[in-house]
Amino acid sequence: MDIGFIGLGNMGYPMARRLVEAGHKLIVYDTSGQMMSRLTAIGTVAAKSARDVADQVETVMASLPTPDIVLAVATGKDGVIEGKKVKRFLDLSTTGARMATRVAAALQEKNIAGIDLPVSGGVGGAEKGTLAVMYAGPRDGFEELKPVLSVIGKPFFIGDKPGMGQTMKLCNNLLSAAAMALSSEVMVMGTKAGLDPATMVDVINAGSGANTAVRDKFPRAVMPGTFDYGFYTGLMYKDVRLCVEEGESLGVPMPVAGAVHQMWLLANAELGPGSDFTEITKIIERWAGVEVRSKKK
Repeated sequence: MDIGFIGLGNMGYPMARRLVEAGHKLIVYDTSGQMMSRLTAIGTVAAKSARDVADQVETVMASLPTPDIVLAVATGKDGVIEGKKVKRFLDLSTTGARMATRVAAALQEKNIAGIDLPVSGGVGGAEKGTLAVMYAGPRDGFEELKPVLSVIGKPFFIGDKPGMGQTMKLCNNLLSAAAMALSSEVMVMGTKAGLDPATMVDVINAGSGANTAVRDKFPRAVMPGTFDYGFYTGLMYKDVRLCVEEGESLGVPMPVAGAVHQMWLLANAELGPGSDFTEITKIIERWAGVEVRSKKK
C-alpha cells in the first residue's frame, strides 16, 4: 500500500521503518530533515509538507507529540486537509477524545475520514512491532487496514466513533503513569530500608504487585542509572492530564488519578518536559537521600 507518514520521532520513526521493511511504499514528512534522510536512505520518498504528503497518497498516518500539533498538521494551512488525494487520516498520537472528535469533524467536511488510532507499548514496542493499536472508526476500514496495522502491532477494534480509541489509550496510560510513580516510592522505600533492589524486582514481579514499571522500566533504565527509556516526562504528564480532564467531563470521580496527576505535574516542573519519564524516581530518591541502583558485581 502507498502510505504517507508524518512525524518521525521516537515512536514514529520505528513504525515507519517497519512499514517500509514490510514492503509498503512510504511518503514521509518531518520537521527534522535528518529523520527523513534516515528513511529515504532505505527507500522512502521525502515530502515538503503535510499537504504534499496528502497530495500523493490516499492513506496518511501521523505520530505527533501534542494535540495542538495534530490539529495544525491535520487541519491547518498546508495541512492534510488541503491534500488533493488523501481519503483517510490515521492519527497514531495521543490527543484526547475531544480533539480526536474535532479533527475528524473538520476532515469529514472535506470527505476525509479521520481515524482515531493511538498506540501503546513504548519505543521498544514500536521497534519490535508489538504495539497495542487502538482503532476507532468505520468497521469496514478496520478490516481493510488490518494487514497494515499488524506490521506495527496488534490491532484492536475499539469502536466506530473517533475519540473512543483516545479514551482507551488514556485509561491505559494513566495506569502506566500510576505504576511508575508509585513504584518509584516503594523501590526507594525498600532500598532505604536495606533491601536489594534486584531482589525487590524479582519478588514483586513474582507476586501480586507486578506491574510494567517494576518488570521493565526499573531494570532497564532506573537501576543501571541510565534513565534512557525513551519517553518524555512532558508527554506522560500530558497524557495523565488529558485522562483526568476526560474523567471530569464524564462526571467520573477520580481521586487517585488526581494524586497521580499532581506527582507528574511536579515531575514535569522539576525535571523538565524533555527529561526521560523514568527520572521521576530521582525526585523520590532526592527526598529520601538514597538511590535505587544495581549493585556492582
